[in-house]
Amino acid sequence: MKNVKKKWWKEQVVYQIYPRSFKDSNGDGIGDLKGIISKIDYLKELGIDIVWLSPHYDSPNADNGYDIRDYYKVMADFGTMEDFDEMLSLLKKNNIKLIIDLVVNHSSDEHEWFQQSRLSKDNPYRDYYVWRAGKNNNGEAPSNWPSFFGGPAWEKDEASGEYYLHYFAKKQPDLNWENPKVRENVYDIMKFWLDKGVDGFRMDVITLISKDQDFPAMNEHQLNHPETVYASGPRLHEFLDEMNTEVLSKYDVMTVGEAFGVSDDLAYKITDERDQKINLVFLFDIARIGRDNWKQNSWDLPELKALFAQQSHSDEFHWPTIFFNNHDNPRSVSKFGSMDPKYRVLSAKLLAILTLTQKGTPFLYQGEEIGMTNEVFKAIEEFDDVEVKGNYDQIIASGVTTDTYLKELNKSSRDHSRTPMQWNNTKNAGFTNGEKSWFRVNANYPEINVENQLNDKNSIFNFYKNVLRFRKNNDDLIYGDYEDLCPEHHSLFVFTRKGINKTYLVVLNMSNHEVSYTLPTIFKNIEVVITNYNELSIPPGQSHLILRPWEAFISAIT
Repeated sequence: MKNVKKKWWKEQVVYQIYPRSFKDSNGDGIGDLKGIISKIDYLKELGIDIVWLSPHYDSPNADNGYDIRDYYKVMADFGTMEDFDEMLSLLKKNNIKLIIDLVVNHSSDEHEWFQQSRLSKDNPYRDYYVWRAGKNNNGEAPSNWPSFFGGPAWEKDEASGEYYLHYFAKKQPDLNWENPKVRENVYDIMKFWLDKGVDGFRMDVITLISKDQDFPAMNEHQLNHPETVYASGPRLHEFLDEMNTEVLSKYDVMTVGEAFGVSDDLAYKITDERDQKINLVFLFDIARIGRDNWKQNSWDLPELKALFAQQSHSDEFHWPTIFFNNHDNPRSVSKFGSMDPKYRVLSAKLLAILTLTQKGTPFLYQGEEIGMTNEVFKAIEEFDDVEVKGNYDQIIASGVTTDTYLKELNKSSRDHSRTPMQWNNTKNAGFTNGEKSWFRVNANYPEINVENQLNDKNSIFNFYKNVLRFRKNNDDLIYGDYEDLCPEHHSLFVFTRKGINKTYLVVLNMSNHEVSYTLPTIFKNIEVVITNYNELSIPPGQSHLILRPWEAFISAIT
């Protein structure tokens, strides 16, 4: 602990807002910036420190805002630049920082750069994107590289006969970072928003910006996991170094990169504090444990604990992120907790303790603080996600039945996290006062909603609030050394955070049954400071514990 350099972004807690699904202010069924403004008091009450705002830019919404048409404009569905400025000002007045999405691996095909780029081969903007002639003079795509959203990553443009590269939807052409003019434009975009006063960026798929210009053919394993190829571009470090030199080094900001597909070594290299590339990365090993593309396989607790230990034992020059869900992953209670009605609330509170006592910067996702769960989709047509739709034909053609695909998506789909925020038990969960929401509301909103929980002292919301308050300014908990005390146990997760002044013991029973546990003899006495049960079952001085289903507590130890 003593060698770790203190930083504000290590000590604070981030809350992600997916604006389309957070709060609608004008009745059109789409969440907006004024809706966020109306809930700043709620965010302050919860006690978070930083808001991460998913893309708010002008976009035709082929991928819910991750296809940007104009980086300098606010999406009309969300409001105006004046609304953005008001939101930013009010967040700052309430001591809440704001980071925004930086989506610069690709743009929308409706962006003016791409519109110009496809006009002709000699257009000045042609080299803003990755264009290649067909292979072997017979019109085949330049390589067998696949898109994450189904089909090839190359789209033929009939006007010129050449192909452009798109790792995601064909309406999301990849920018050509080999072109210094592209990089200069990206840095100008960053400076525009930083000069407005935003406090940093969550960098969308930032590890994919460098491309192997030979575009070598992929083998079968790589075709099933193209991220391992796409995240290994030869000039990634050079580009990130330049970004830091030209922009980031001139501001006191927080940066977190989406690092899906990178190796541990690469993640370490791009977040090494001595190199000053980016501060943090999202590694998805924990949130996506058991995932194989669209399939959710089984996993066990020792696997999960091993991933936490791996993150927590990093050296003093690296700092992890902690998260269980976001806009790209299903709801944490449904995957990591219990959907048994007897234990759902307890398990949600347990996950609050687990998230906020691990080593690293915690990221919460809207609705997590009230225990929102996965929705139940009864047909493929009910999904909104471009990834689900784009991969459907290919998956069915491989021999998978629609029922099997649907069953897996009900565990793994991104759409579970995109259902509207559940504010109360009125129509559309209070998300909109219009007739219809842009996306279906989870059917359990009459039971699970903010209004029900605000005045219930035993609610999930108030539990999160209490744990957030306990973590705040608690250097022993934030920076303390991490040790897993029973890594092989299949029901218990027990670890310590050893600080300079105090050591905390965290005990979690992640099962639907009672489990006994005897404290190590070095712990002469424990003082429980937070528990997810309303009453303690542990007598003072007791070393042999009988833990109830999904029981969790934080204790100070001597």
